[in-house]
Amino acid sequence: MRGRLLTVEGLDGSGKATQARLLCDFLNEMEIRVRKVSFPDYEHSSSSLVKMYLNGEFGSKPEDVNAYAASSFFAVDRYASYRKYWKASLENGEWVVADRYTTSNMIYQVTKLPRDEWDPFLDWVCDFEYGKLGLPQPDLTLYLDMPPAVSQKLLAGRYHGNESKKDIHERDLPYMENCRLAALYVAKKMGWRMIHCATGQNPKAISEVQREIRMAAETCLLQNTWV
Repeated sequence: MRGRLLTVEGLDGSGKATQARLLCDFLNEMEIRVRKVSFPDYEHSSSSLVKMYLNGEFGSKPEDVNAYAASSFFAVDRYASYRKYWKASLENGEWVVADRYTTSNMIYQVTKLPRDEWDPFLDWVCDFEYGKLGLPQPDLTLYLDMPPAVSQKLLAGRYHGNESKKDIHERDLPYMENCRLAALYVAKKMGWRMIHCATGQNPKAISEVQREIRMAAETCLLQNTWV
């Protein structure tokens, strides 16, 4: 019996890595076999084009690489990871928690396009990754909503104020603000579970956010309903 694929999505600085790890702890407590994967997969060479893009080697602004080209970089990295490291596990019943997934292309790349091209692009992403590449669709996507102004403060702490450590997405606040607007649209359209990670201009406690995530996952477990 195939396992479940749970995706933790959100903009940079929203706490995805921490919350994905805590979600794995929760599933382990439920005696569910689970593994965590992260994208981009910086540990392997499949992410080479992603690194070049985010480091600004194709242009200093996100818009210098069009939505379809950039999406292909991230998609190929996911394909390599899936085929080499977790396809068999998922098919044999192990659950997978992904820190980012195809869902990231939907929110980071769609904003590069005119508004009337958003829906066709989302259709293309789903057909390309889930159809053409054969990647599994998430059973549940949790979107961690953090206002960019708040996440920028958290990123500053992560990088100890060194702006040079930010990639071309992270250092472009207007782009990140547009990505958040796109993410709210995509989350509603795709039926993602929204998890609010801030109150006003202050981030919520990690434990409070995790409590909401566990409630969402638990509800799906009990009702056997997944989106």
